[in-house]
Amino acid sequence: MSFNLNELIFFSSFIVFILLMLLLDLGVFQKHSHVMKFRESVIWTLVWVSISFAFYLLIRFHGNWIHGADTLSAIQERITRFHHPISINGLGLEDAICRYNKNLSLEYLTGYLIEYSLSVDNVFVIVLIFLSFKIKPLYYKRVLFWGILGAIVMRFLFIFISSALIQRFEWFLYIFGGMLVIIGLKMGWEFISHKKQEEIDTEHHPVVKFMSKYFRVTKEDHDQKFWIIRGGKFYFTPLFIVLMIIEFSDVLFAVDSVPAVFSVTLDPYIVFFSNIFAILGLRSLFFLVMNVMNRFYYLKLGLAVLLSFVGVKMLLAYFYKLSTNHSLIIIASILVLSVVASLIRSFIQKSSK
Repeated sequence: MSFNLNELIFFSSFIVFILLMLLLDLGVFQKHSHVMKFRESVIWTLVWVSISFAFYLLIRFHGNWIHGADTLSAIQERITRFHHPISINGLGLEDAICRYNKNLSLEYLTGYLIEYSLSVDNVFVIVLIFLSFKIKPLYYKRVLFWGILGAIVMRFLFIFISSALIQRFEWFLYIFGGMLVIIGLKMGWEFISHKKQEEIDTEHHPVVKFMSKYFRVTKEDHDQKFWIIRGGKFYFTPLFIVLMIIEFSDVLFAVDSVPAVFSVTLDPYIVFFSNIFAILGLRSLFFLVMNVMNRFYYLKLGLAVLLSFVGVKMLLAYFYKLSTNHSLIIIASILVLSVVASLIRSFIQKSSK
């Protein structure tokens, strides 16, 4: 993985901005642990979505800053390297930059939409983890905050290593595509067969067994502490174990979601930016979904269709390349239909009571 100067400046500025937002969230708005109410979760969800959309506007008008693509040859090199479905033949520099930025911003928006919608399924897993380990709602936000920091680091490694593999071995895309089709079909079958999410075995989970074997772990709760010193010895608490399980779950989740975004763009920076903004909104989304999770009955089916679609798209990329506009429309339509169908079902059930 290599950075040119422009990429290094843009990427570093992005990381600094993200860290400042997280520190502001932790140090100013969330000084004390408390249970996030529905109204607060809605407000914070809107805040993070607004920030994500503001970043879309930045890419829409200045996306060429990411790679320092300020000449026709530089823009064409990026289009060729990352297989962007556009052509700048016959265009002047200003028009070429405009077309390039427009496509880049749509790739970011589509990737963000995919990642954010798939985050809902990840939320269900996190809810199950908290309930299985009987974590007090008071500490949910603290665990999620540090879980998000860990996820940012893991996504960075996963995305840029995957990008390096794809650029060197293009057939790697077909592996990703096949994985997504299989995962999508599996999710669809689970929905049709009404298979419920299995409960988590709190004693035999791989993370629990690993931590218990190689580290000192207390069995008692110690409020919001992740570790304690007892008798001069260092011990991890059950809350830290839960944090590690969430990190482990996010790694598994990334195997589904990151390849899905690579179906939209092969530019690792766009994949990373869309992933990070979706992750940053995960905490507020968690509390929002907890209050309305039973209303979106068909969302899992919609996500299954979405993953299958992007998987097939990757498998057929050699024969037919779908434009970014069309991908965005199809993905948005799948999600809207699943949400609308869920709301109609919920309304009918309430009316029949």
